[in-house]
Order: sequence, then structure tokens, then C-alpha cells
Amino acid sequence: MEPIGLCPRFQRGMDILSKRWTGLIISQLLSGPQRFCHVQSALPISGRLLSERFKELELDGIVIRHVYPETPVRIEYSLTEKGHALGPVIEAIQTWSSEWLDPIE
Repeated sequence: MEPIGLCPRFQRGMDILSKRWTGLIISQLLSGPQRFCHVQSALPISGRLLSERFKELELDGIVIRHVYPETPVRIEYSLTEKGHALGPVIEAIQTWSSEWLDPIE
């Protein structure tokens, strides 16, 4: 009997969500558009890594970067429709972890 492989789409979704900080970044943006500094201050993540994750999420069509031509320039990040569709997934993980996992001390 041949082993059953994972669906390539499922595997791609897991690859995206399993990257370090990605789930928390998406969770943070579920409340609405935010500036880079606001997301960085809400999460214990370096600016370099946050910038990298934002670029990856933009390429995947999950996050969109809005540049406002003001002085100084204002940049906000928000979820696309595809990103908002992850809301129930993030909430389900949050519910499951609250019920089944002990807090990290």
C-alpha cells in the first residue's frame, strides 16, 4: 500500500502559517490596519524579521501595504480578503490552545 501524501494546497497553507510569528502577525492585523511600529511593539519580534514576514505575506496575497503620500510618509499594513479568511482559523487555534495547552511559565 502506498503512503497517502498531503494535499499540496494544505501543505502550502501549513507552510505559510507555520513560519515563526506569522500566525501572531495575522492575529494582530485582524483588528484592522496598523503601522509597522504598532505591530512591532505588540509582538516580541525584531524589526528585520517583521519586515521579512510582511514581505512574504504580501507575496502570498495575505497582507497589503498601503503607502500614504504624507510628510512624513505613513505606511500601514492590513489584511486582504484572503488574509481575513484566516480569521476563523486563527480563532480556532486560539480556542483549542486555551482549552488544551498549559500557559508557558
